[in-house]
Order: sequence, then structure tokens, then C-alpha cells
Amino acid sequence: MVAVKDMPGILGLSNSQSLDIYYKMVLSRAASVRQRLLQRMGKGSITYSGEGHEATQVGTAYALKPGHDWVFTYYRDVGVVLTIGMTARDVLMAFFARKDDISSGGRNMPSHFSHPKLRIVSEGAPVATQIPHAVGTAFAAKLRGLDEVSMVWFGDGATSKGDCHEAMNFAGVHKLPVVFVCEHNQYAISVHWTKQMAVENVAVRAQGYGFPGVTVDGNDVLAVYRAAKEAVERARRGDGPTFIEAKTYRLVPHSSDDDDRRYRSREEVEEWSEKDPIIRFQAYLEGHGLLDEKTRDELTKKAAEEVDAATEYAENAPLPDPETALRHVFAEEEVA
Repeated sequence: MVAVKDMPGILGLSNSQSLDIYYKMVLSRAASVRQRLLQRMGKGSITYSGEGHEATQVGTAYALKPGHDWVFTYYRDVGVVLTIGMTARDVLMAFFARKDDISSGGRNMPSHFSHPKLRIVSEGAPVATQIPHAVGTAFAAKLRGLDEVSMVWFGDGATSKGDCHEAMNFAGVHKLPVVFVCEHNQYAISVHWTKQMAVENVAVRAQGYGFPGVTVDGNDVLAVYRAAKEAVERARRGDGPTFIEAKTYRLVPHSSDDDDRRYRSREEVEEWSEKDPIIRFQAYLEGHGLLDEKTRDELTKKAAEEVDAATEYAENAPLPDPETALRHVFAEEEVA
């Protein structure tokens, strides 16, 4: 077994990269919290928080080549897009539905991320539809002889949808360069995992499609990164897909419209709060001399200031022009 203290070196991570991972996690948390607060103030329609998922999201995304590999998120993946290269300003511009929002020009729902230059592909609201999209892109990469990898994220509830199974089957048959990441947070909105599946680890289903499935502690960012790094390397060398199941927990309700007190106890939430992935990685870094109190406070302040500046900019940015409301819905004549 690999000793914890040796993990960053074995994984090829420098000290600065380890601190960058920590910062991305802190920034993701700050952006999620800010959006929840703004929504409660009536300044946004809805938000899906990534609080509790930071290790899973940052750890997997960190294994990719930004702008080279293909990214297919779901609505909770603020940590993924911030790791790939989107900024807090990009995230808040979409939240406020502003004219210059990179994701959709203010036309999409909040938390439906996209960024063409970073190859973050726009998602749809229906659950699991991004999974076959990722597989199709991976198929195109293989046909063209490219070394591009597609990675797709989804919740455990999405694994009950036909889209997921059909995509996994196709990927397995054609040995496609795609990595499936299940952010297993125990609940499909309000439905506990035990009512969704008859297996303890959903990753075992990958065996039925002819490729590996691995289950990792989704609150341990280094364990997640190791699994993702191995999966990406496997995909890039032509050995086919991998299914990563990261066991984690969302620390807040499913969305700003959800009351999670109706289906899970406060004791359960408190128990998982003690496993907070940010606090866990922070303790690891401090325990191994990679993070001191001064640096920790500086990084926390930097994240807060980045989110503050993004909020102020986005809130004061112009709204989309009303006369463009039907653009991208109907065909328009080109004006000479």
C-alpha cells in the first residue's frame, strides 16, 4: 500500500500543484456558497451547489489537459469547470444571466456550464443526456486518430437512466477514450441509493460492458486524482474506457428549491460534514509541511476576493438585449 505522505510525489504532483488543487477546492466552495446566498436574496433563479464534492470534481478534472480534452459536466460541477480554466467571473456571469456570459449569453439555466475554447460542452437539463454526448465525442476522436480524451460527470441517479447504460455499452464495444465519473453522493435528489440499485458499488456495472470500474473515496482528493490519472492515461493510449465511482456527499440540499430535511436526518448531514474534503486535504497539507497558517489564510482570502470581484462585475454587467430573445431559436437572415 502506498504511504499517504508519499502520494503527491508518486502521482507526479509538485508542491505548487498540490497547493493549486487546494486552492481550486477552496475557490469552488466559495463560489457555491456565494451563489446560494445570492439566490436566497432573490438575485438568481436557482442554484445547484457543489459543496462537499470538491475533492471528486477537482481531483478528476486535474488529470485532464485543459483545452485539449473534452469536458462534459452536470449542474453541480463548479469545481470541474474552475479547475479546467473557467473563472469565478465566468460562473457568476452565467448565474446572473448576463449578456456576455460565455456559456450561453444569459440564455441557459444557472450551473449549465460551457466554454468553447476550453472544450467544456454545453449540457442539457435532462439527467444523463451528457453521457452519450461524451461517448460520441470520444468515438469521433478515435476515428480521427486523435489523442483526445472525453471525461463525463454525473450523479448516482443518472446511472439508472438508459442513456448511461447505452453509452457505456457503446464505449466498451468500441474501446473509446472516455472516462465516466459518477459523483456518488448517496441521493438521487431525495431517493437514497439503496432504493436505486441492488449493488453496493455501482462501478461493478462496468464489468458488464467490458472495461474497468473503480470505487474510490470521493472525499480524498489524492485518491480521486490517482484514479483519474490512471483512467486518462489508459484512455489516451487506446486501452478504452474506465468508470470511476467516487463516494462523496452533498453537504447542502439538492438545489435551492429543495428541502432535504424531508428525506435525510441532521445527524447524517453532520456526520458527513466531519468528513469535509477541504478540511481533510488541508489537514494533510499542514501535517506534511506543505501548508502553514499564513499560506492557508492567504489562499482563503484570495478565493474570497476573487468571488467578491466576480460578483460585483457580474451583477453590474448588462443584461441580454430583449430583441435578441429568439436568437438561436429560429433561423435568422444574414444582414449584408
